[in-house]
Amino acid sequence: MKTVSICFVCLGNICRSPTAEAVMRAQVEAAGLTERILIDSAGTGNWHVGTAPDERAQRAGRLRGYDLSPLRARQVAALDFDRFDFLLAMDEANLRNLQKICPPGRRERVRLLMAFAPEGGSREVADPYFGGGEGFEVVLDQCEAACRGLLAYLQAQLAQE
Repeated sequence: MKTVSICFVCLGNICRSPTAEAVMRAQVEAAGLTERILIDSAGTGNWHVGTAPDERAQRAGRLRGYDLSPLRARQVAALDFDRFDFLLAMDEANLRNLQKICPPGRRERVRLLMAFAPEGGSREVADPYFGGGEGFEVVLDQCEAACRGLLAYLQAQLAQE
């Protein structure tokens, strides 16, 4: 049975990408596809490696039924470009960072997450780190919309086998 693997990527892996990971895990579980869609997250930077997601992200997620507490930040590794079918950047800066370290022949795996939410009107997931709690609500809204689109795309791909 074919599986698909996804890694959500932001700068420090403590706000946006773990939020996207938790949202996607919940949507995949609700669709009954946990054995077919593998999900992770990482950061392009190494500042927060080993730490839990930002408390504000955890709080906002918890209010919507997502548990980010078991997640720990890690940095993108060279092996990730072989390990994952999709490396989905939260913004243009992280997309460029991924493209710089991406081996030849793997560029098609690197995309923007918001490409899966064309009705969202934004190409980037907003960075809430330096703002207040409302920014984390916006991130959740964006991740929920993009992950719905991503899941629909993946379900169509998996149905073609």
